Amino acid sequence: MSRGFRSLICGLFAAALAASGANAQLMLPGAAPAEPQGAKVAPAKHKRSGAAATDEGSGAKGVKAGSAAGIASLAGRPLMLNGKSGLLQISGDDTTATIDKLQLAGESVSDPSQRCVVDIVGEKSIEATNVGRPDGLERFEAKVPACPIAFDVLDGAVLVPPQITTCVFKAADCQTIPGGLWGPDGASLVSDAEKIVKERAAAERAMGKILHIIEERAGDSAQAADLVRDQNGFAGQRDELCRDYAKESVHGYCALRITEARTALLQTRLDAVALAAAPKSASEKGKKAKPKKDAKQP
Repeated sequence: MSRGFRSLICGLFAAALAASGANAQLMLPGAAPAEPQGAKVAPAKHKRSGAAATDEGSGAKGVKAGSAAGIASLAGRPLMLNGKSGLLQISGDDTTATIDKLQLAGESVSDPSQRCVVDIVGEKSIEATNVGRPDGLERFEAKVPACPIAFDVLDGAVLVPPQITTCVFKAADCQTIPGGLWGPDGASLVSDAEKIVKERAAAERAMGKILHIIEERAGDSAQAADLVRDQNGFAGQRDELCRDYAKESVHGYCALRITEARTALLQTRLDAVALAAAPKSASEKGKKAKPKKDAKQP
C-alpha cells in the first residue's frame, strides 16, 4: 500500500472516531445490549512479547521478527480500538478463532456530530478463519455483517488493516472505520511504561538488523530496493496510526506493537527476496560446474 494511500485512510479513520457531540448508542436488530460508551473495562495482565526465530535462508538468523504470540494471548482480554473505544473479545486457537464480542464505535450517518455504538455480536458468535501470514503475522478473516474485517495477531493486541470504505449500518444509522490497533485500555498501560520502552528498543534493533540485510541486497534486487524506499516513510506512518491511542505519549504501547508488526513484515519480504534469488544462484553454480568438452585429437 502506498504511503499516500495509507495516510489518507488513516486520516479518515482518525476523523471518524474523533467526531464531537452527544453520544448515541444504537444497536442492530436482535443484537444484545451494548455496554455504554466509555464504560470501564477491567484491565488485562500483559505478558512480555514473544518472538519467532527467522529462517536460515533469509540471512537473518537470530533476528527476532516481531511478536509471534497466537490467539491464546488474546483469550478473555477485552480489546479496544486505540485503547479507548469499542470492544473486541476473541477466543479459539491458531486455526479458527471466534469473535465473542464486537462493538464498533462511530458516528451517525444522518448527523455526523452524533456518536453511536453498534453491537455486532448478539446471541451467536462470529467465526474467523486463519488465512496464513501474508504480512508475517497470523491473519484471520471474519464475515462481520455489513463490515467484513481481517486482523493480524500480535501479543495481546490485533491490528486491523486500513479499509478502503467505511462500514455503514443502515438499520442503526451508524458508520464506523474499524481499522487500527485494538489493544488494552490505554490507562491500564501507564504502569508498564518502563517495560514497554525496553521492549520497543529491542523491537527497533530487530527491525534495524533485518533492514540492514535488505539494504545489502538492494543493489541486486528491485524488490529489496523498494522495501528500503518504503521504509523511509514508516516512522511517520507509525506516528499517524498511533497518535490517537489513549495515553500513547506516556506508555508507547501502540508504537511497540506496530514496530513488531513491521519487523514481521520485513522478515517475510526478506524471505521472499532470498527465495527469488535462490534459483538464480543455483543456475549460476550449475554453469560454473559444467565440464568443458574434450579437445579434438589431430
